[in-house]
Amino acid sequence: MLRVIDSGNMGSSNLGWLRSKFHFSFAEYYNPHNIKFGVLRVINDDLVESNTGFDTHPHRNMEIISYVVNGELTHGDSMGNKNTITRGHVQYMSAGTGVYHSEHNLGKDELRFLQIWIFPDKEDYKPNYGDYRFDWSDRQNKWLHMVSSKNGNAPIKINQDINVYSLELDKGKEINFQVNEGRQAYLVQIEGGAIINDIELNNRDGMEIVEEDILIKAKKTSHILILEMKKEN
Repeated sequence: MLRVIDSGNMGSSNLGWLRSKFHFSFAEYYNPHNIKFGVLRVINDDLVESNTGFDTHPHRNMEIISYVVNGELTHGDSMGNKNTITRGHVQYMSAGTGVYHSEHNLGKDELRFLQIWIFPDKEDYKPNYGDYRFDWSDRQNKWLHMVSSKNGNAPIKINQDINVYSLELDKGKEINFQVNEGRQAYLVQIEGGAIINDIELNNRDGMEIVEEDILIKAKKTSHILILEMKKEN
C-alpha cells in the first residue's frame, strides 16, 4: 500500500522567523486522521531565519532526530552539550526522564532542517545526546543507513525499532527499497522529484509505504529520507 501526502495539503505555519510544513498534527495544525504513522509522531520541515531559533524548552519521553538540509543548526541542552551541524548531518536526543534544549540558526543563511520525533520503546530512559557528521558521498546513489535500534548496525542508535536512511539519487538513476511483511516506511522527498512505483513525488512531498517494495526513479536529482519501522496494528 502506497499513499502520497502532497506538501500542498500538509499543515503549515508562518511565524516570520519560522516557516514550517507539518507531515503530522502539530501545534495549531490538528487532523484527527493524521496524528502519527506507527511509532513516528512528528516530521516538521522547518525553515529558520538567520540569528533566530527555538529557545530553551523541555522534552520528555521522545526520541528526537534533527536532519539538516541546508544551513547551520546549533543545539544546546541541560546536559551541557552544545554543537553545530550542517547539511546532511544528524543530531539525536533521547529526552527520557526529561531534558531542556534549544535549537538556533546562528549562521548567515536560512536553515532548513527536518525535526523528527519518534516514540521510544519504553518511558523514562536516561536522557542522552549525540551528533554524527556523515560524509555526503556516502548517500550518493546508495542508501546511507544513519539510524537504527540499539540492536541494529547504524552509527546512530536510538530506543526504538526504526531505521532511518538518506539518499541522493542522480537524475535518471533508479534504486530499490524493500519494505518487508510486517513492516512499514515513511518517505520524505526532501529535494527534487521522483517516480515511485509509477507515482510522482515532488519537492517536500511525503509517502506512506506498507508492506510493499518500491522502485525509485529520479526525474531530477532527488534527496530522500526513509524511516522504516514495524507495521502498526
